[in-house]
Amino acid sequence: MLFPLLQTTPSVEEVATQAADSVAVDLEQFAHNLITNPSGTLENLGQDIINFGLKLLAALAIYLVGAWLIRRIKKGLGNMFAKRKTEKALASFIMSFTTIGLTILLIIISISTLGVDTTSIAALIAAAGVAIGMALSGTVENFAGGIMILAFKPFKAGDYIATQGYEGTVTAVSIVSTTITTYDNKAVILPNGTLFNGNISNYSRFPLRRVDWKIGVEYGTDSEKCADRLLELVKSDPRVLDSGTPGAADPSVVLSELGDSAVVFTVKAWVKTEDYWGVLYDYNKKVYDELPKAGIDFPFPQMDVHVHNTTDSSPATARNR
Repeated sequence: MLFPLLQTTPSVEEVATQAADSVAVDLEQFAHNLITNPSGTLENLGQDIINFGLKLLAALAIYLVGAWLIRRIKKGLGNMFAKRKTEKALASFIMSFTTIGLTILLIIISISTLGVDTTSIAALIAAAGVAIGMALSGTVENFAGGIMILAFKPFKAGDYIATQGYEGTVTAVSIVSTTITTYDNKAVILPNGTLFNGNISNYSRFPLRRVDWKIGVEYGTDSEKCADRLLELVKSDPRVLDSGTPGAADPSVVLSELGDSAVVFTVKAWVKTEDYWGVLYDYNKKVYDELPKAGIDFPFPQMDVHVHNTTDSSPATARNR
């Protein structure tokens, strides 16, 4: 349906040419009537002027009332967005879009009141809209993505997110793009279209986060002793929360895996979101420093080699662990 529309819609030059031809024909007819019937022609001219004046007044009245209504609608939208605490960028975009659309409609109605055929004008506006939409398809997608982000708020300025292969703090959210600052202080600007259609991990959405550690120790370690020591170390950090905090749970240690070269314990603890990285790194250091003092050693890849007598027909075997 797009190509027939573009083919049948007259261009600006065609509309201007048709209007000029129509005016020339009307002037020629008026001159002929003025020569053949001057009194009747002047009388009709006076009546036409009066009728046009009335239409002009009506069009002016419609425009003034419409402009007043548009201002009231814009003010009402502003009050509604303020009460609902809508994102400023989204509120500004919706109000501007509504105002422009209503103003264009008001102008067309006012012109049609004068008796001017607005079919060609409407067709030109439609064709221009289609052409602009095709030329700015990517920008329109980003506009739509920005509206969805500002409306549904998967994140906001100040949140720490991971998306599109980048991770950092959101510093600005506009109607077409989002800016995040990475941990090494680089500004990354992401288009809202691809951003909203992709996966977003928001690490700041909730006030609490769970920290998980996987600690590998060598085979032969007393599991009860190791678990108790790991639990003692995690509880010694005052930033670690317990079940007394709503949404949190007591720290826990479980033997989660019997690996090729290590017995793996999983430690879980709840902390405030802003304490996550500090607790994570500090506990790593505590484990590295304190476990060897308790006689618990860390493993490393090993290979057990079994050598058989050369007279034995069976080959030498090796076992990894």
